[in-house]
Amino acid sequence: MKSIEDIQERQLIRECVFKTARSGGAGGQNVNKVESKVELWFNIAESYMLTEEEKERLLKKLATRLEKGTTLHLQEQTDRTQLKNKELIKEKFYKLLLSGLKVAKTRKPTKISKAIKAKRLDSKKIKGEIKRLRKKII
Repeated sequence: MKSIEDIQERQLIRECVFKTARSGGAGGQNVNKVESKVELWFNIAESYMLTEEEKERLLKKLATRLEKGTTLHLQEQTDRTQLKNKELIKEKFYKLLLSGLKVAKTRKPTKISKAIKAKRLDSKKIKGEIKRLRKKII
């Protein structure tokens, strides 16, 4: 997976369950009568579009965001319209999947060169000499 377009091509959104509810917070009568909050539910373990390797990676990386161990639950209620909130939650879903499917590069340990080690030791000797010369002569 390289980009959001790759995830969109797989049409994972078809496996998502959308629910609407009334938003909380300020908004007057609009809040009381319009269901503008959108919730997205996606069960990673039961997905047909993901490979077993991708499922394992998502379950591991998104473990703190999952409910009941395998279900991803997202909410969006920032906008006043249900349609806009649905678009925002889709974008959030795609970005979350993209970050979860990203393979981390393996770390290559670096070696400190002999020249740098020698330079560090020389500077330590100089600092030690300076400190030794500060002492009182008895």
